[in-house]
This record gives sequence, C-alpha cells and structure tokens, in this order.
Amino acid sequence: MGGCVALNFSCDQAVNQTCSCLFGNRNYIYMMKANLEALETARQKLQERREDLLIRVSIEEGRGLERLPQVEGWFSRVASIDSQVSDLLKVKPTEIKRLCIFGYFSKKCISSCKYGKDVWKKLEEVKELLSEGVFEELAGKRPAPKVVKKVIQTTIGLDSMVRKAWDSIMKPERRTLGIYGMGGVGKTTLLARINNKFNEEVNELDVVIWVVVSKDLQYNGIRNQILGKLRVDKDWEKETEEEKTSSIDKILGRKKFIVLLDDLWSEVDLDKIGVPRPTQENGSKIVFTTRSKEVCRYMEADDELKLNVLSTNEAWELFQNVVGEVSLKRHPDIPTLAKKISEKCYGLPLALNVIAKAMSCKEDVHEWRHAIDVLNTSRHKFPGMEEKILSILKFSYDGLDDEKVKSCFLYCSLFPEDYEIKKEELIEYWINEGFINGKRDEDGSNSQGHVIIGSLVRAHLLMEFEKEFTPAVKMHDVLREMALWVGSTFGKEEEKQCVKTGVKLSFIPKDINWSVLRRISLVSNQIEQVSCCPKCPNLSTLFLGDNKLEGISDKFFKFMPALVVLDLSRNRDLSELPEGIRSLTSLRYLNLSHTRISSLSVGLKRLRKLISLDLEFTWLESIDGIGTSLPNLQVLKLYRSPVFIDARSIEELQLLEHLKILTGNVVDALMLESIQRVERLASCVQRLWIINLSAKVVTFNTVALGGLRELDIELSGISEIKIDWKSKEKEDLPCNSSPCFKHLSSIFLRSLEGPKELTWLLFAPNLKHLEVAYSGSLEEIINKEKGMRISNVHPDMMVPFQKLESFSLRGLDELKRICSNPPTLPSLKKIVVEHCRKLPQRVSET
Repeated sequence: MGGCVALNFSCDQAVNQTCSCLFGNRNYIYMMKANLEALETARQKLQERREDLLIRVSIEEGRGLERLPQVEGWFSRVASIDSQVSDLLKVKPTEIKRLCIFGYFSKKCISSCKYGKDVWKKLEEVKELLSEGVFEELAGKRPAPKVVKKVIQTTIGLDSMVRKAWDSIMKPERRTLGIYGMGGVGKTTLLARINNKFNEEVNELDVVIWVVVSKDLQYNGIRNQILGKLRVDKDWEKETEEEKTSSIDKILGRKKFIVLLDDLWSEVDLDKIGVPRPTQENGSKIVFTTRSKEVCRYMEADDELKLNVLSTNEAWELFQNVVGEVSLKRHPDIPTLAKKISEKCYGLPLALNVIAKAMSCKEDVHEWRHAIDVLNTSRHKFPGMEEKILSILKFSYDGLDDEKVKSCFLYCSLFPEDYEIKKEELIEYWINEGFINGKRDEDGSNSQGHVIIGSLVRAHLLMEFEKEFTPAVKMHDVLREMALWVGSTFGKEEEKQCVKTGVKLSFIPKDINWSVLRRISLVSNQIEQVSCCPKCPNLSTLFLGDNKLEGISDKFFKFMPALVVLDLSRNRDLSELPEGIRSLTSLRYLNLSHTRISSLSVGLKRLRKLISLDLEFTWLESIDGIGTSLPNLQVLKLYRSPVFIDARSIEELQLLEHLKILTGNVVDALMLESIQRVERLASCVQRLWIINLSAKVVTFNTVALGGLRELDIELSGISEIKIDWKSKEKEDLPCNSSPCFKHLSSIFLRSLEGPKELTWLLFAPNLKHLEVAYSGSLEEIINKEKGMRISNVHPDMMVPFQKLESFSLRGLDELKRICSNPPTLPSLKKIVVEHCRKLPQRVSET
C-alpha cells in the first residue's frame, strides 16, 4: 500500500526485555535504592583506600622515590569515577521520589531505568577499583639526569685547554686524565666546562658523575656523592660503607661512565669507593684535578694536563673585563696603573678576579697608586704558596675598610671547606659574637649584616649560592686557606682560633690550647663523646656540629664563662644536654637543630642571656616554661619539630617580649586564626609548616604574617585560601598599604584535596620558588576571573610570577593550564613538570 512502512517487530522479544528490566535480576528500577546504598558505601571505602594510599605514597616520595605509573593511573581513575558518582548522587532524591508501586515502577520509567542502570554500572566500576587498589609497591626510583650542568662565569684563556682535555677523553685508549696546577688557577672551572660539554656534545656515556674530594679525603663522603647521583632512593644512607661500595660497583659495572673528581690532594683508592677501573673495553673514564703533579702519578693517569696561569695579555683582558671600562676611563693614568696591578697577580685567575673587583670601585687615581705601593710591599716572586697566592689574596682582605668586616670574613673560615652558609644564619653568628649590632628590621632581618655580606661578595671574598631555597654564601677553598693563614699568622693574640674541620677526629684533640683560644671549630668530624673539662676563659665560639655526639659530660662547660656561640646541630644521636650547660652564663646563641633533643632541660632554662635558639627538626615535644626562663629570646626556631602551635604555646610565646623571628608548625585552623590575631607574634613568623589541616577554607592575613618567607602546606583538606590585608589591631592602617606578602619567597603545596585554582598566589609578588604536587582537583594555577577581580582592585598584581626562579608541577592530573594568558617568566631558571597529563605539551617542555 502506498505511503506505508512495514516494521518487523517481535512482540515476544519486547515483552521479555520489559519483564527482565522490571522483574529480572537486573531490575534497575526495583534495585535502585539498594544499589544507591551500596554505591555510597563502596564510594566511602574507595575514598578511604585512596587516603590511606596517598599517605603511604607521600612517605615514599619523601624518601626521594617516584610513584609508579599503575598507582598514578589508579589515583586518576578514582578521581574520575568519584566525580561521576557525585553527579549521580546529586539527582538521587529526585529519582527516589519518582518510584511507585512498591518501588517496581517509576513515574518516568525510561528515565529511571536508564538512571538505575547507570547506578548499577558505577557500582560495579567502584567495586573493581577497590579490588585493584591493592599494591605491593607504590613507588620506585626516579631516573637521575645523565649530566648536571654546572653554572660558570665567562672564561678567558681556557678554550684551548678544553679542546685538549676533550680530545684526550675521547681517545679510546685513554682511561684516566689528570689536570694539575696551582690553587686558584682555574682547574675547577676547566673541569666544569668539560662536564658541560658532555651535556652539549653527542656521546655514548650513560652517566657523568661530579665529585668534590677536597683536602680532607673522606671515602664515605665520596661514596655518598656518587650514590646521590646514581640512586634516587634514600635507603643507601642507612647502609654500611661496605654495602655502599658494593652498590656503586654493581651499578657502575653495568654503565659506561665518567667520574669527575675535583680537588684531589692525595691518591684516591677507587676500589674503596666501588668505582670500577676504567678500561678500553668498558669505555669508562676518570678525570681529576689536583694541585700536585705527584697525585697524577699516584692515580696512574695515562694523560696529564698542566693548567698554567694566564699569559700577560690574557690576564690583562680578564682584569679589564672585571674592572670595567667605566672605572678605567676615570683618569688617563688609571689604565697604565691597572696594567701594573694586573701584572702583580701573576696571571692567577682567582687573584685577578678578586683584586680587579676590589679596584673597580676606586675612583681616585691616588687610590690606584697606593694599591701598587701596597702590592710592592708583599713578596711577588712565586717560590711558595704564601708568596704566590696568599699574599696576593690578602690584598683584598687588607682593603676591607672596617676591622669588624675583617672579623666577619675571617669568621667564615670556621666552616668546613666548600660549606654553603645560609646568610641569615651567618648574620646570627655575627650578631651574637658582637661584630655587628643586633638591630632588626620589621621582617626580622639585619640590614648591617646583609650590607657586610654584599661587600664581601662584591670583593669576591665570598660567593653567593642558594642552599635549600635559601640565600647562602661560601668561600673559595684558596680564599679559606688565606683566611686561616691570616688568622694564624697576622691575627691578634686575643683573636686566635683553632679550626680542625672534616679531618675524621673521633675525639677532641689533646693538643688544643683551650686557655688562649677565642674560637674553636671541630665541625664535620666523628666525635662521639666529650668528657674533658677544659679551662677556656677567652673562648667565645665553639662549633661541634655535624659530628656523632651521643653524650657530653656534665663538667665540659664548667669553665667557659665567655662562651656566646655554641653550635651542636646535626648530631643526630644527641638526645639530651648535660645540666652543666647552666654554667654558660654568657651564652647568646644555641643551635640544636637536627638532634634528638626532646625536652628543654633545667640547665638550658637557666641561660637567661640566650637570644637565639634553633630547635628545628628536633624531637622537642613542648616549650612550656620558655617564656619565663628565657625572657631575652629574639629568635626561636621550631620548624618541623613535634611542637605544634596551640593555645598554651601561644600564651607562652607572648611572654617573649623581645621575639623577632619565629618558625613553627600548625595542625589546627583555629590556632592559625588565633596566632594571626596576635599581630606582634604573627609578624615574627618567617617559616610556617601546615599539615593535616581539615578545614576547607583558610585565611591568611598579609599584615599579621608580614614577615613570612616560607610557607609549606601538605596533606590537608584545604579547598580555598583567602587573603585578608586588614589589620586586626591597627585600625588606622592606610587603606592604600600593600596587601601583599612582601617577603614570601618560597611556597610548597603538596597533597591538597580540594582546590581547583591557586589565584591567591598573586598576593606573593616576590615569589622565587613554587612547588605544587599531588593535588588531584587542581585545574589551573591562576583563574582568569578571580585574577581580574584582584587586579581591578590592585593593578600592580596583574602579572604573576615575575620573580619566579624555580617552578615545579608534579602529579596534577586535572591541571589544564597555568593561567589563561601565560605570562613571560623573566627570572625562571628551572621548571619541572611531571605527571600532568592534561597540561599542554608546550608548557611541559618549557
């Protein structure tokens, strides 16, 4: 029939399907209520399983391991299905209301049947994820980079030596290359250029390992440096020396490697370290630097390169570059005088750099003429170390204007070779020694100390670094030798010091003349017990850090009436102090960080002149009584100790009327609010660790926490961070005052559960280091709409991260963008992007 359509439809089949849907095993409508209850229960179990695994994974990652892909995938699937289940449960009340006839039917049968089927499917998927969420291993080793690039300044006169060294290394028959020359001639710089060339040139090596050996040869230290490169896990730290040696041998035995050993003073037995002997068959190499040609023979080098001082022309070129064209043109006679001064450096790059920098600020021609007269009074022939190097380097020391600045410089020689000293810690030492005044700025810093460090850096007597994201300095080893030489040869009798660092002492030497010494440093040794009773009326500084101290006799501190600085840090087995410490009535600075000290002893509480007390990373359980016992404290550091800020500790801290610097820990949102309401106390906080916070919303006040420098938040349920810049105590605060964290430079956010964005970071314009990790809900760093609302009120906060130097994004499954209009990052030096699957590839490869 025209216009008709024939349909083949099986009535029996339709009836069967309908009956199955309504009355069969999969009656999605009738089973809806039961399935929903089962789904909610299964979802709760899945969430609990995820939280348990997240804690375990966080512990593994804290040991330097990386979560396994199957674990990462499971977390990702859990996050995805959790969102889907949440959507289903939102419409649960509506669907339940539609049920009728004892739950067998629905007012909207087709819709309810589809919904019931979706519930059943999600229930099966959740059950499957629960069964999959059982892992024998959660994390594994993170692959280390083949080469770690070294940062070096522009060099002059080294290109030909780099080519010679490279040609030697690339020859198959060469196994060991020794580079030798006097101190300060540029051996380390040459080795660094060789290291970087492996990063630039195509080669067949599997790994390039840089090791600093130094004068105090310590095999375990060398093993630790090598294992730190080869193994990302921290288990090796607990291994015996024999186990470490075996581990190195096993790993390097399977690789084609090159080991770069810097600053050898004697033979290094590779067998003791576990480094396989290089052969033509394994293709591995050893390159080392040393000041002694004899060491090349001891090390059986099959090729040697001597690094000489620069030629007269090269030295003059380097000197001109450092002094600068402006300085040389200030008077017609200065270029001629400058050339004479450069000749007095005898082509030694270190001396050229140091002295040229010192002369770069000399504006008057008479200062240049005087400089030549001063240099002529020193020996300028090179018969030995003192005449060749130290007397030349001493010129820069003599050029320091103030005796206090000289004392500050010499104080740096108390630390071990190649030791990086945090600037703020160094300034604390200087303050308590009385070299500089103790006046502090509003953020707790000491301007005078920073001015002195700046002058020493500009004079090339100190070098700037960053240690644990904190500004630091260190001395070149030749300059340290000069400082020790000056302190022992030219120092005043009352300023004598004894420095025996990193020389494997197992006990305090008996030949120390305690009665005449002003400062003693026995850092980085293996001293376990202190049982002597020295009489030291003049001793003001005692460094015993980084040893293996287990106990100190009660009488040890009995006769140290002038001691003002005591450092016992990094003695990890030291669990208590002797009551005899009460005899240190002049003590102003005490560092107990990284020890097992768990309580404040009665003797310690008698130290009423104490100004600075460092208890970070200790086992301390309480600060009860500290407010009345140590009333003069200005610096109290509790970061990463078991002491968490609570109502009782806030009361105790308020008793410290002179407190300027505080580091601490928070686990309670109410306590975070409480401390911010006490602005005098909150303004002292420089470093804050927030962990296991359950509150969904947290508020930070930029006025109260005006001195904050480092913020670390982890394992918390915070979904939103609000910023308040209104003072709770100062009603007359100008409305146009800065709403920002002026000093906040480091932020670490790990394992936060709820946030979708971190737009509040705009309030940290001076941020240098940012790490965000394992926050599965995070979709973007800066939200466009929220960012616009902030910049409309505060136009100077429109562009984020202008001072950011390091940026780390890890394990952020939902992260899609950093911000809608990616900003230029002019200061960025390092970016790490790992396991951020939804982040555009171009960002990941930045």
